[in-house]
Amino acid sequence: MTYVVTERCIRCKYTDCVEVCPVDCFHEGRNFLVIDPDECIDCALCVPECPVEAIYADDRLPEGQERFFELNAQLARAWPVITRRKPAPADAEEWREATDKLRYLEEP
Repeated sequence: MTYVVTERCIRCKYTDCVEVCPVDCFHEGRNFLVIDPDECIDCALCVPECPVEAIYADDRLPEGQERFFELNAQLARAWPVITRRKPAPADAEEWREATDKLRYLEEP
């Protein structure tokens, strides 16, 4: 099992979760974070740290979020590791409750 960052993180990108990760499995894109499934040790420490509830166990992904398992794996190979908390984007609160955000995902 691994944990997966889902659509709720897009354009919010709170990084509270990265500092509690004991294996540095988070990777950072322009407006989204992902978890490397090959590095994740299933500790679940990141789950309660996410202020937008964007992180789920891979076997408990909400309906419609299943594609994020593969997306996390793919983007983790391309994006750099993040280990320290950073300020959230200035408009993060405006995106907190937004849905259907996949179209806003910025890939390098």
